[in-house]
Amino acid sequence: MDALDLLPHRYPFLMVDKIVEIVPRERAVAIKNLSHGEPVFVGHFPGMPIFPGVLQLECIAQTAGLCFGAEIGDRVGVLASVDGAKFHRPARPGDQLRIEARIVRNRHGFAKAEGRITCDDQIVAQANITFALVARSAFESGGRSDSKD
Repeated sequence: MDALDLLPHRYPFLMVDKIVEIVPRERAVAIKNLSHGEPVFVGHFPGMPIFPGVLQLECIAQTAGLCFGAEIGDRVGVLASVDGAKFHRPARPGDQLRIEARIVRNRHGFAKAEGRITCDDQIVAQANITFALVARSAFESGGRSDSKD
């Protein structure tokens, strides 16, 4: 199983390096290895690199998206909300993040997942996310009208 086959994301925004487990429509576990070469560490923060919380949330969202894999078809999972996000310790270069996501609701084109990230058996972050499954065609025009009347 390769994340490139299951997610639309690509470098530098693919947040899943390895898939550990997928139980379709139920749960997924993935790994993100943080290297000193991550582009975000150049500016966040020089001399004190910390993996941003918003990218940790993206790790959870992408791992949750793995639960739907190829069945998503022509749709893309788009983040709709984040609830209860907590960041327990910084994630830094050299850390291997274990990302776990469990689908708790899947109805009417929306899915809700509980996610958490650990490193060396310590919790790094946790959050509940909701994402919408949106047709790719909705993005073809950039979601706006370009007509100039």
